[in-house]
Amino acid sequence: MRISCRIALSMMLVPVLVPAALANPQRPGMPRAQKHESRHEIDQLEEAWRDAVLKSNTQAMDALLADDYMAITPSGTLQTKEQALANLRGGRVHFNALDISDRKVRFYGTTALVTSLAQVSATTAEGDISGSYRYIRVYVRNPRGEWKVVSFEANRIRQSGEQR
Repeated sequence: MRISCRIALSMMLVPVLVPAALANPQRPGMPRAQKHESRHEIDQLEEAWRDAVLKSNTQAMDALLADDYMAITPSGTLQTKEQALANLRGGRVHFNALDISDRKVRFYGTTALVTSLAQVSATTAEGDISGSYRYIRVYVRNPRGEWKVVSFEANRIRQSGEQR
């Protein structure tokens, strides 16, 4: 009797589950040509960001960041677009050198995640912040087709024995 109940239940679920599965098939990734083009765009934006930081170019940075941009700084504080631009404009952070390596770009629809390693030579009002950092930057393609930075987080890589 149990077997016949399972068969009956299975037969009732097939007409419900099969159309649902067919209505939402797994989508393959972005087409190769589009992924290559998008990767090239993101690489250029990453270089524009690096250049804007090194030259304290608030106009270029303003164009890169979404209006609702939010960052988590290495010290753990939240920073809005307005605060990031004010820090750059006021010279509160001054970058002498910024070398980027180990960049990885991943796409999820209209979102791109960039992870990299940054070797930083910089100072703030609190002192020297030079060192190695891992960061993630999140880009979203807006309705006009432009990639904008919506989020950023950086973490300092501490050497063994280095104190906080």
